[in-house]
Amino acid sequence: MAAFDPWDPAFVADPYPGYAELRARGRVIHYEATDQWLVPHHADVSALLRDRRLGRTYLHRFSHEDFGRTAPPPQQEPFHTLNDHGMLDLEPPDHTRIRRLVSKAFTPRTVEQLRPYVEQLAGDLVDRLVEVGGGDLLTDVAEPLPVAVIAEMLGIPESDRAPLRPWSADICGMYELNPSEETAAKAVRASVEFSEYLLGLIAERREKPGDDLISGLIAAHDEGDRLTEQEMISTAVLLLNAGHEATVNATVNGWYALFRHPGQLAALRADHSLVPSAIEELMRYDTPLQLFERWVLDDIEIDGTTVPRGAEIAMLFGSANHDPAVFAEPATLDLTRRDNPHISFSAGIHYCIGAPLARIELAASMTALLERAPTLELAAEPVRKPNFVIRGLEGLPVTV
Repeated sequence: MAAFDPWDPAFVADPYPGYAELRARGRVIHYEATDQWLVPHHADVSALLRDRRLGRTYLHRFSHEDFGRTAPPPQQEPFHTLNDHGMLDLEPPDHTRIRRLVSKAFTPRTVEQLRPYVEQLAGDLVDRLVEVGGGDLLTDVAEPLPVAVIAEMLGIPESDRAPLRPWSADICGMYELNPSEETAAKAVRASVEFSEYLLGLIAERREKPGDDLISGLIAAHDEGDRLTEQEMISTAVLLLNAGHEATVNATVNGWYALFRHPGQLAALRADHSLVPSAIEELMRYDTPLQLFERWVLDDIEIDGTTVPRGAEIAMLFGSANHDPAVFAEPATLDLTRRDNPHISFSAGIHYCIGAPLARIELAASMTALLERAPTLELAAEPVRKPNFVIRGLEGLPVTV
């Protein structure tokens, strides 16, 4: 399928023209290379994210055999144990229970209390970038900010934070299409090491609770329900991975887009009140998570095509965010765009629980860069990561 090739560097560099071809081709298209049904239109993606005939898992209703699927290889068990107990990959009633308990420790008030810390840290990181005349916006600002924030929330000591980003990157490699054996082996090793670390941290917090999220997860209960130890570990890993992967990539994708649209960047520099709408538009324009998968639990029909139980649907967030049926001139970057129902944070019961925190982080780093590095510019063309699903750059070299 020429319009969609997630392993082609040219497609990965700019998938949006290919998405336009897919949308013209229909509302649901079978893709043989991954045996998935691609859904490229905003209305369908938005509806399917809320459709309970689809699920992130099928194991709450079927065995692998009953569903016509093969169980993961035994050597991948540590990854799947970690991944399958996180609320992102669970369905009700387990998802409902865990999300309710996690929400007790992840309240809007808790998140809002982090704002001064986030803004101070963003300012410090940008000041260091300015002091040395530039650097890599990814490693110097985009990465350390959300990693430090979620680690602070979880109560992970600063001295223990160095492996967090590598662990996360290795685990998230499994979310790409058809991951290799090498990718799986890295994910398994990271899953084991991360889980062992968190087991020790949870044991410490049981003895000496603090004001951190790990202590909150231990204490969270509702009508006798509590999180199991594995659910706590999986939740902490999910919050770390989801809590910074999207923010890191939204930051570098966003600034790269701004550098390629100098008129929009000049307007933003002239009017910092555009920051909130700029963040939403940049997440729409170059979406950090391009594809999100769901299993078909009961036959569904899309535009006259029956997608059978046991099939997998791939909802194309990047395509949905460029659908002209919803967004006027979707290929145009418009930081003043007001009607912007992008789905970069998903929708339905799996809507990103960390979206408010991500917006605080993105606003803090953007504001700090606008105020403290007003002459920030691209130093060299960045290299795009070969990943398709999680879209980002290897780095973003800048001067100030």
